[in-house]
Amino acid sequence: MLNHMGYWSLALYAASFVCYARILYVPNVWMGRIATLLLAGGILLQYSSLLERSHWIHAVPYDDLYGSMSLFAWLLGLTYLGLELIHRQRTVGAFVTVLLFVWMALLDSLAPGEIPGPPPARGPLFAFHVTLNTWSYAAFALSFVVSIIYLAQNRVLRSHRPGRAFWRFPALDVLDRMARSSVYIGLAALAFGVISGLIWEHRLTGEYMWADPKVIVTLAVVVIYAAYLWLSRSANWRGARAAIVCALNFALVLFSYTVVNLYLTRFHRFF
Repeated sequence: MLNHMGYWSLALYAASFVCYARILYVPNVWMGRIATLLLAGGILLQYSSLLERSHWIHAVPYDDLYGSMSLFAWLLGLTYLGLELIHRQRTVGAFVTVLLFVWMALLDSLAPGEIPGPPPARGPLFAFHVTLNTWSYAAFALSFVVSIIYLAQNRVLRSHRPGRAFWRFPALDVLDRMARSSVYIGLAALAFGVISGLIWEHRLTGEYMWADPKVIVTLAVVVIYAAYLWLSRSANWRGARAAIVCALNFALVLFSYTVVNLYLTRFHRFF
């Protein structure tokens, strides 16, 4: 089960969603600020929850599936909060916070009731590698959410029958910039994560396992997101087409995070 900090963070994510959803219909500066503060509070309490669980199991919080998914949710919220402050846009917050709430609520059913066994010693470099890779997944998830909103907004505008809430969304160019910012963050985190992983792997085995399915799929993810960034600046692909590429590539990210980690690789299976 979630610890008490986890339940408080869940409550704050729910309250934040209510405030974010409200400003989709009735823009209000103070309501938006409250939504942001509630989200920041939820992120802070979830960090405390991860830290408390780390002390409980005497290991990093990602050492099992539950911990890995908890870290993913925390980094997703943290990345969105950073982009919100940079782009000064809160209308995407309703979708991010409802995702965080549902994700954290489902995690409660995955939480082990007993203390897991002691993990093998892997060192801080491995922890850095996994944390950065998880951060890249979270950033790519955010780019997926923003891309879906972009496609929905674009379709409604083209139908000339925009719903009331859709008019509260940012302009398409703002959504495009937010999606690209998320991808840049994801690629940067993934690059440093891969480098640290290669260094750790070489120290451990004396070689590099380039044929590992995790490495191959990761390289494919990087290539497609790099292509998306290039296409998003092209006149023929800018807009909806680029957003489709960004959204579809997240399916490959999920494949890497789930199927590859659990079934196709042995060296990279850390939970």
